[in-house]
Amino acid sequence: MHVLLKSNSLVVRLLTSRITDGMMFEDISSGDGGLYAELLQNRAFQQVDVTNQASALTAWAAVGDTSITVIADTTPLSSALPNALQVTVPTGSTGSVGFSNSGYWGGSFQLQFQAPEYRMTVLAGINVNTSWTYEASLYYRFPTATTFSGPLTIALTSSSGVVLASKALTISGKNTGWTQLTTTLTATKAPSNTNNLFTVTVNGAAAAGQTIHFAFLSLFPPTYKGRANGMRVDIANAMAALGPSFFRLPGGNNLGQTIPTRWQWNATVGALIDRPGRVGDWGYPNTDGLGLYEYMTFCEDVGMEAIMAIWAGYSLNGASVAQGAALEPYIQQSIDQIKFVISTDITSGPGAVRASLGHPKPFALTYIEVGNEDFFSSTYSYRWTQYLGNLTALFPHLKFMATSYHANPVLSPVALQYDVHVYQTPTWFADNSFYYDTFARDGTTYFEGEYASISTNSSNLYSTPANGRFTFPEVQGSVGEAAFMTGLERNSDIVFAASYAPLLGHVNGSQWTPNLIGFDAGAVILSTSYYVQQLFSLNRGDVYLPSTLPTSGGTLQWSVTKQNSTNDVFIKVSNFAASAQTVTVELPFATVATSGTVKLLTGAATASNTPAAPNTIVPTTKTIITSKTFSWSAPALSVAVITVVAH
Repeated sequence: MHVLLKSNSLVVRLLTSRITDGMMFEDISSGDGGLYAELLQNRAFQQVDVTNQASALTAWAAVGDTSITVIADTTPLSSALPNALQVTVPTGSTGSVGFSNSGYWGGSFQLQFQAPEYRMTVLAGINVNTSWTYEASLYYRFPTATTFSGPLTIALTSSSGVVLASKALTISGKNTGWTQLTTTLTATKAPSNTNNLFTVTVNGAAAAGQTIHFAFLSLFPPTYKGRANGMRVDIANAMAALGPSFFRLPGGNNLGQTIPTRWQWNATVGALIDRPGRVGDWGYPNTDGLGLYEYMTFCEDVGMEAIMAIWAGYSLNGASVAQGAALEPYIQQSIDQIKFVISTDITSGPGAVRASLGHPKPFALTYIEVGNEDFFSSTYSYRWTQYLGNLTALFPHLKFMATSYHANPVLSPVALQYDVHVYQTPTWFADNSFYYDTFARDGTTYFEGEYASISTNSSNLYSTPANGRFTFPEVQGSVGEAAFMTGLERNSDIVFAASYAPLLGHVNGSQWTPNLIGFDAGAVILSTSYYVQQLFSLNRGDVYLPSTLPTSGGTLQWSVTKQNSTNDVFIKVSNFAASAQTVTVELPFATVATSGTVKLLTGAATASNTPAAPNTIVPTTKTIITSKTFSWSAPALSVAVITVVAH
């Protein structure tokens, strides 16, 4: 095969000059207990049913001779957090008594994945690191004033009871109102695993007969860039290492399962005790500690821009708000959400709220996504019309993105940006590098907002792992995705951004597989698709260089770009075939370096990176001889980025 670059090559401006490869966040066991660094699960008993103690006490257990119950407190910590943990120390109690939290997915157990070689013990619970300082806090009160005064010990312990870190603080029975305690913990002993506990105890003999209420307990490790209430360092570092240009938030299908339980920006900002949380769309409570402000500051910290979604009158259960006056309050809430992010008025309204949180300067924002996957809804036309009629008048400089099918239904005003989602087989992606080549160049542009190879079963993509569904991304899928991505680069005049989805998945219990980045309590697993995304993202040119075209539907696909500031030419090659294929490159430049590099990802079709073997497939880099004409033998099932300096 020949890749012949034309002499008049610098003609098509790339999407990569501003926004391209980025990340689509979906809260599928990945916000709380994942990206958000809080280590205590069910920390404030949010959105729990106190009549179902087994559920209400998720992650909590009694320590010693005591009883614990989640109650609707008669004097709640806040209107947003009405529940508390009631701890009753019986008469005659001895020893340390209190309660513990096992963190997210606490306990050591084995998971059986789609093949025997995936049998593994995953890291669960609380990661205790002797080099870290933890921030711990809680609120307590005595429902009835007593003369009790004594030490309360906050600790980190192993599952076998070994104390790893502890601090003793004094509590008083005179405090019938809520009192906050804060402290730091530093482990003096290293545990053998992450199956550790956070404990709060008192001396049973001294506290015998006492009843104490606790609310909003928290434990934070060091966070990404030291942000208070921030992100888990290793996950955030893995995300930043992709070199992303954007972050789609707050999560596509997490915008709302029902109208009352929809994601509402104003319930996710401000003091944590004023955030009620919500039952997320994937079936578990969201604390909303990871709120709109945290999303936006994270974008700044990583150096990416938000693509922000607004709830647009439609929920996943099929309910839509009627057009007209009924829709206006929801539109106003969206207006306020946008103003919170970009308003320059910091004396009143949403802009003042942002400024009060420490960010008077507006955040960067260009794209607003109106709803999510509204191709499932028959009401998008009137909702789009009513939303856009209000939003474009107020924010004429922003770009609003439709989430229905392109041109079906016909939207008014005409949508200039569409979000396209596709989950398919490896073969589909390999065959569809030319997917966008026939799209009309009529001013409409596209965001490939969700795409991933998820199964080998084309007749039932959402099958079980035993029937072709991937537990972790596999080489065959990642190579197919790379072929598709070469087409995104070739069509960068109309495809302005793209993101693999979903981004994160807790290996102990994600509701969706596969995910770009896997994680457990103590480790991050970078998938084969992660490395493909990274290869494309970190090797981006300013311009697309036209070349001889690959064969549509063929097993060898490529794209060529150039970074003008460095004269680096990037030749990306995906070989989906089961055997090596030779690519001959003819460069029309006056000067071509005599050597270049090849970054290569290749492996067996079904090979994956797993918790048991996280480095099974990783990219390699080697030097190759280059000239105005040179050849490259692309290994079977491989993705390569050839870099050569030419001008």
